[in-house]
Amino acid sequence: MAVAPPSYCFVAFPPRTKDGLVVFGKNSARPRYEVQEVVYFPAATHDPGCKVECTYIEIDQVPNNHAIVLSRPAWLWGAEMGANEHGVCIANEAIVNREPANEVEALLGMDLVRLGLERGATAKEALDIIVSLLEEPGQGGNYYEDGSSCHAFQSAFLIVDREEAWVLETAGKYWAAEKITEGIKCICNQLSITTKIDAEHAELRNYAESQGWWTGDAEFNFSQVFSQAEDNLDCCSGRESLEKLEGTITVQAMIDVLRDKASGVCVDSELFLTTASILSVLPQNLSSPCIHYFTGTPDPSRSIFKPFIFVDDVKLVPKVQSPILGVDDPVKKIPRFQEKPDRRHELYKAHEWAQSVIENDQNKGETLMRIMVDLEKQALEGMESILSSTELLDPAEVVDLFFDCVDTEIKFYK
Repeated sequence: MAVAPPSYCFVAFPPRTKDGLVVFGKNSARPRYEVQEVVYFPAATHDPGCKVECTYIEIDQVPNNHAIVLSRPAWLWGAEMGANEHGVCIANEAIVNREPANEVEALLGMDLVRLGLERGATAKEALDIIVSLLEEPGQGGNYYEDGSSCHAFQSAFLIVDREEAWVLETAGKYWAAEKITEGIKCICNQLSITTKIDAEHAELRNYAESQGWWTGDAEFNFSQVFSQAEDNLDCCSGRESLEKLEGTITVQAMIDVLRDKASGVCVDSELFLTTASILSVLPQNLSSPCIHYFTGTPDPSRSIFKPFIFVDDVKLVPKVQSPILGVDDPVKKIPRFQEKPDRRHELYKAHEWAQSVIENDQNKGETLMRIMVDLEKQALEGMESILSSTELLDPAEVVDLFFDCVDTEIKFYK
């Protein structure tokens, strides 16, 4: 049976967070040597009858797509996590439960992340879009760029906007969702929804009864009904790390949680590594912009969180993107994954150099880490001033904040 990577994502609401901020974050644990990239796609309109080619299949396109920014494994169309111009953020978790995962190529959970962001202007809209796609064409296919075997999973999602969050957990086309508006919520690669179910598939309970997983006599507990017997439903070190935070939670405190290797939130094992991270700050005050921080590189404990803000009428050119292979990509050829091209982007290569220095030269490594911390601190302070400012943003300057941070990091590493 395929082993689900131990990723973690979370959301925190006021008053646990300061200044009326909703804070969303995720560590994406993936196969150790997989490259993840940060890409931006502007808003777009499409003619009737158009199709969109996802990782494995084509589906009907919609008339309008929102602008999105994604952190995604470089080989696929979808994304592990991302945000759109309306302040909607979505993260995906691969999970295993009683319902066998579909190995037949359909929509990956990561494809559903991107489709939810492209089509949903609120968290609830994105939820409705994703569950409609679970029904048809459904989820399925290989989660890894691996031609030797198929690693198929069910999906869980954390869908967040400035006002609320939805936890969506799936078993094939069946699903349950929980609405969150206060406190802290963390999800990982196990089911977490119990008896508080705010929305569900119309046939969810009938299906559970038909499989002999629920008799109908006891209260319906989604996790208990659909989890495999050996799963430990209370095992989520991400939640434990967040609950230990005392007082008002700051952005820096959330970044520190994402960097915590001792708790297991920052994954570094033989099979898996935290290949990228995101932290999004969503002010409940609609006059303030949402700020999204991406690493674009593995292991947040030695990566800089780089800020991104959506602005109007600016066309961005991604600068944390792997070489484009198009139709020659082995992913697009049948049979798939017969070879693995070098997908490392310039920032990833620079990061590999920095890792080598940190591991092999203690003095230079300590100096490098101090400078990286200072660069990130400057970026965080700049973003705090933007959130507290009442002046209109200069679009060109805002765009440059992200790209300058990337360029500075690459030049420094070199």
